[in-house]
Amino acid sequence: MSEEVKKEDPIFVGNGISKFDGNLIEISVCLNDVQSHKFEYNGKHYVKLKVNKKKEVDQYGKTHSVSINTWKPEPKDEF
Repeated sequence: MSEEVKKEDPIFVGNGISKFDGNLIEISVCLNDVQSHKFEYNGKHYVKLKVNKKKEVDQYGKTHSVSINTWKPEPKDEF
């Protein structure tokens, strides 16, 4: 039996631009938008992000988009 994977809409929080023949992706992230997605690990705060190449360069020359990585592992049943 196959399970249907629920795909969530991306939560976009920034943009980026490719530089130096694609060897560098420079991004800007809105910190106000990532606050509700932060988590703590070993006393430090983190946010998991995804940087994706856009299909087309936008009107501002942006080549990449930045979104929140919302994937969470499913808890394992312990016997």
